[in-house]
Amino acid sequence: MKLILNEEQQMLRDSAKDFAEQKTPVSHFRGLRDNKDPLNWDKEIWKEMVDLGWSGILIPEEFGGSDFGLAGISVIMQEVGKTLTPSPLFATAVLGASAITSFGTQDQKSKYLPLIASGEITTAIAVDEESHHAPANTITKAELVNDKWILNGKKKFVVDGASADVLIILARTSGAKGENTGLTLFILDANAKGVEVIKTDMADCRNYANIVLNNVAVDKTAILGDQESGGEAVDKILDEGRIALASEMLGNSEAAFEMTINYLKERKQFGVHIGTFQALQHRAAEMFCEIELTKSAVMAAMQGADENNNDLQRMASLAKSIAGETLYLVSNESVQMHGGIGVTDEYDIGFFMKRARVAEVIFGGANFHQERYANLSNF
Repeated sequence: MKLILNEEQQMLRDSAKDFAEQKTPVSHFRGLRDNKDPLNWDKEIWKEMVDLGWSGILIPEEFGGSDFGLAGISVIMQEVGKTLTPSPLFATAVLGASAITSFGTQDQKSKYLPLIASGEITTAIAVDEESHHAPANTITKAELVNDKWILNGKKKFVVDGASADVLIILARTSGAKGENTGLTLFILDANAKGVEVIKTDMADCRNYANIVLNNVAVDKTAILGDQESGGEAVDKILDEGRIALASEMLGNSEAAFEMTINYLKERKQFGVHIGTFQALQHRAAEMFCEIELTKSAVMAAMQGADENNNDLQRMASLAKSIAGETLYLVSNESVQMHGGIGVTDEYDIGFFMKRARVAEVIFGGANFHQERYANLSNF
């Protein structure tokens, strides 16, 4: 496996870099936060992303996409991560598109994928029900009553759940809490009767929601994938999401590191630039090394996904774990090296720490993925 981008992927990354720098610098995110935007993302910016084809990168050409692969969307995630760009890109173009492309029926693909590619709908996947990531602990029930599935339960921390038009719900059709079997995915309208969406505020000022399902009735055609195979299906969907998110976290780390290095070159104490202090040089060197290591792990994972590598689960967990630990380190060190101003709202560096704290726990933190990696490796 070559840990380098091909020419098309490089062009896509360059295009994403130009877009993020020109259209969505960190000041764009700051403006949305200050204006208390209800969506926490800009519709016009999302439309421009759609026009660039980003919403259809994981969608087959027959449904209006480009089928450019996970590496394609990951390099975009990395670049928009550098400017903390908020958008439905992750929840819709990665998670939603991956779920329906991989497990949807022909009718489901024909219905939803063209709408995702054209930006007409956004999606969200609702998996967790506890404060920690644990899909197997699902207790949301789906019962078959008179040819209708009736869903009841609660979902927490749904990424982009507050603005999604379509929800993908993991529910239990048999078995008990803690079992990975007996789980089924359902796809339904977010405005369906009995669906209550409760917007939640997090430190990173992104779009999240808790979702309550109260006797939500859906047809049998709402099942995504095979009945009671949702545990395996959601693993694949989330692994692709974890890799894309790890790419964004890598971009977060790179930007925070660059901002810090620039500050070390500019800030003077005792008449000299603080970047000449050996202790700070050592800390900066450690950050640089960890970022380079993260690049390798993320690159291997996204290339492995496109090559259908049999070791994808371990690669995804490795990438997410390393990306989380690196972003934690870099965001902490960056704020500390900025000194007192690092914790003030006037400077952008604090936004990266806030994003880090939330991104680390989405679909499993470092501890979750280290344990998962160990189990997959039969340790």
